[in-house]
Amino acid sequence: MKTVPNTSAAAGERRPRIALILAGGGARGAYEAGVLAFLIEDLPKRLGFVPTFDIVSGASVGAIHAAYWMATLQEDVETRTARLASTWDSMSLERVYRLSVGDLLRIPTRLLSFPFTTGSAGGRSAEPIPSRIPGLLDTSALEEMVMRQIPWRRLRGNLRALHGVLCVSCTEIASGRAVVFVDGARVSLTPWEYDPYVVARASGIGPAHILASAAIPLFFPAVRIGRHFYCDGGLRLNTPLSPALRLGADRLLLVALRHPPDPDPPGAIPSSREQAYGNPAYLVGKVLNAMLLDHVDYDLQRMRLMNALLLGGEQAFGSEFLPRINEIIRASRGADYRVVRDCVIRPSEDLGRLAGRCYAARSRSLSPARLVADLVMRSAAHGVPEGEADLLSYVLFDAAYTRQIFDLGRRDAASQAEEIAALFAA
Repeated sequence: MKTVPNTSAAAGERRPRIALILAGGGARGAYEAGVLAFLIEDLPKRLGFVPTFDIVSGASVGAIHAAYWMATLQEDVETRTARLASTWDSMSLERVYRLSVGDLLRIPTRLLSFPFTTGSAGGRSAEPIPSRIPGLLDTSALEEMVMRQIPWRRLRGNLRALHGVLCVSCTEIASGRAVVFVDGARVSLTPWEYDPYVVARASGIGPAHILASAAIPLFFPAVRIGRHFYCDGGLRLNTPLSPALRLGADRLLLVALRHPPDPDPPGAIPSSREQAYGNPAYLVGKVLNAMLLDHVDYDLQRMRLMNALLLGGEQAFGSEFLPRINEIIRASRGADYRVVRDCVIRPSEDLGRLAGRCYAARSRSLSPARLVADLVMRSAAHGVPEGEADLLSYVLFDAAYTRQIFDLGRRDAASQAEEIAALFAA
């Protein structure tokens, strides 16, 4: 089937602008990849054409997938799906965490001081990686994946051909501000001029932007782009809803990476959680949830509240309500308000629980590389209550885990196929 841009349902109508929103979450990104596999291979069979998104916005691991989606649009379905699946299916702790004894001995030095280094991603020369602030882990394998699996030379041509826009969110370390790098045809950055907390910059997005967006502080190296250093976009703007809305999206497909929390018994919090409060792995997992996942629900709740206000206003004051409100809003915001439809795909299983089970069932080895990797994982899982292995779910870059959540993402997307397809209806 041929890739078909979204077209207007009738002459003179403004067609809906559809956005794909990809959040971040480390190894949880395998779930996101499974959802993309459904969109690439299964959704076109239901629609009768290969759909495209006008805007693709990503942060952290979502930035990797956003760039992959846009760069591979013209490839055949089998190639796109196979490469995506094989990337996560080939994950292993030994490959991702290449820690030697020397690396372990240097960890205290890295915690206390950060000398600048230069190099290229995975030793490749396709695009040099700027000076970086080193992290605790050697992530050259992840960098190599970004360089080799994404056909960068095709990205710009695809954006031009389909009039698409790619947004990548990062955090500027010096200022602490969220910075959105925007690449695409006829993109206006005017709406961002009214926001003191988020800066938009037109840029030809490349590997450095993606690696910067995915750089979890302390763990992964921060990346310099131009004169400034950047790290994980999830710290400030993990759910990149804002860029899509500012660029005029009317419909959103959002991939969340958190299972809805189980309700606690009335008036009680499980004692295992309180007892684990002093456990660093437990605390770091909860902090990462707050930084990387909670934004999804906050942003969605705020958007849906605005939808309710706009619809209620139209019911109370008639069809002139929204145009008249927008005359005022436009002067202070730079963009109109509008009702936005959304479809959210979430894990049907708790990924923290799944990570704990996968790690417990993982085979052990006496190889030096495996022992070092197991030491890292054991630190993330030690003393954490059953079902609360949140930190482990972010760092368990191993096929025993990523393969399962890739399949889960594909199944969950399939279960919402009708709702997803409705986004592309006229």
